[in-house]
Amino acid sequence: MKKSFQLKGIAAAAGIAIGPAYLMGKEEFAIPKEPITEKQIPYQIQLFEEALIATRREIKDLQTRISQEMGHDAAEIFEAHLLVLEDRILIEEVISRLKRERFNVAYIFSEVLKKYIGVFSKIEDEYLKERMSDINDVGRRILRHLLGKEHKTLEEIKEKIIVVAHDLSPSDTAGMYKKNVAALVTDIGGKTSHTAIMAKSIEIPAVVGLGEATLKIKSGDLLIVDGSMGIVIVNPDKRTLYSYQKEEAKIKTLTKKLFAVKGLPAETLDGRRLEIAANIELPDEIEAVKQHGAEGIGLYRTEYFYMNRKDLPSEEEHFRAYKYVAEAMRPYSVIIRTLDLGGDKFISQFQVPTEMLPFLGWRAIRFCLARPDIFKVQLRAILRASVYGRLKIMYPMISGIEELRQANKIFNEVRNELKQKGIPFDPNIEVGTMIEVPSAAMTADLLAKETDFFSIGTNDLIQYSLAVDRSNEKVAYLYEPTHPAVLRMIKNIIEAGHAAGIWVGMCGEMASEPAFALLLLGFDLDELSMPSFNIPEVKQVIRSVTSKQAHQIAQEALTLTTGKEVEQFSQKKLREILK
Repeated sequence: MKKSFQLKGIAAAAGIAIGPAYLMGKEEFAIPKEPITEKQIPYQIQLFEEALIATRREIKDLQTRISQEMGHDAAEIFEAHLLVLEDRILIEEVISRLKRERFNVAYIFSEVLKKYIGVFSKIEDEYLKERMSDINDVGRRILRHLLGKEHKTLEEIKEKIIVVAHDLSPSDTAGMYKKNVAALVTDIGGKTSHTAIMAKSIEIPAVVGLGEATLKIKSGDLLIVDGSMGIVIVNPDKRTLYSYQKEEAKIKTLTKKLFAVKGLPAETLDGRRLEIAANIELPDEIEAVKQHGAEGIGLYRTEYFYMNRKDLPSEEEHFRAYKYVAEAMRPYSVIIRTLDLGGDKFISQFQVPTEMLPFLGWRAIRFCLARPDIFKVQLRAILRASVYGRLKIMYPMISGIEELRQANKIFNEVRNELKQKGIPFDPNIEVGTMIEVPSAAMTADLLAKETDFFSIGTNDLIQYSLAVDRSNEKVAYLYEPTHPAVLRMIKNIIEAGHAAGIWVGMCGEMASEPAFALLLLGFDLDELSMPSFNIPEVKQVIRSVTSKQAHQIAQEALTLTTGKEVEQFSQKKLREILK
């Protein structure tokens, strides 16, 4: 019997999942080094040629499937992989060394592969460095065929698995949507890292910041992932397994009960109405958004549109995606956040230099203002799609009035260009500002005069206000949404917006916490946007309290001196209200 043990990490996405571990990015090959005779050389060359043909067929099949699911442009990424297979220098070096050194072709090829990767890893040019990953990926495919190793992709795995990885890129997690992934487990990351956000979005439990999970867990180990407590149990005993199976069934029953309120308005007992919207990364999530009772999209993160590819999306691609979401959500509104690459989300074609502090660097609106050619393509597409529904635009990471004015200047240029060409768009489209930088929070009264709405992005606002890297598990304990400074800042932003006559929403992860919903209701927030599966629970909270109660709870919370005190107080009030 396998040894049972427990790992403690950061609770990133609630829920319980039970299933076998699938270690992503940890596949290793034991490559034998076997001498061969001169007579065996032709056979070894034949093995190599067959492996190249099989790999080419495999990549072409994958390219066809991606083209059907995501479009021709997304499938173009595999052209570079096919070019590696046709690299005569690499192929001839393998055959030459095979004849000269007389070892089995799998060993010879692995040595040539190491040499190529070593050379490319030392090159400064980012584009050429990118070829290293192409060579590595194709090389491992060839080795699998040479060694007769079967490899299953996520698409081919039929049973539910739990993905265990050191880290997961936004493109990794986006690629897991609608796959047989029951939960995510990572060595690094925090409560609001992209892995946590994406796990909530695709409605699976996640535990991050485990440190050495990929070293301690083996593929095939039975795992219990408790995303609410931040616990991963490896190879549990029968009693523990039975206990969690019962808990999993209880959660499913509670979820069904909460679904009874999904179609009801988020209205307090004394008639105050809030708008409850959903955050999405991919247009494919619209069906889940509707099923959970969302009253619109409060945050459409468009940077995922740029992932899994090496070229920039065209204006037509943007337009088709936004048109689809606008029509699918009509009559509700859809807030499209303009490109927010940077921080932990980069793609190679932008040639972004390595930065010591990427979250504070060339990202979001700063990137868009520096590259108006890219920014305008997206703005044109949004405006063109605006006639098919209720689209709104939102700028990320505005730090002050000058950036807002520059962004609006570019937006107005695009509007005028479309008008001159006679291309229709919604002339009354709202353009809002994300408040996620302390300087924007402190000057919210100035910004409110030149924008149509605010949406508070708590993930970055908390990170910047408390000087906590939200993706770093070592300082995760300092990331406190209930810190008195954060609560005061949120209250001031809402008051500044209302004083200027604009509505104020929140699209950060804080909006999805039921206990925090009480505080935000008491601060008179107008809209909450969250991962869709949190919507029924938050609606239930709002429908169980009066505005007066919420105001009293919020006022009392502001008198407390630590984030822990506020969190314990709000949880206590939540239990009293929901009994």
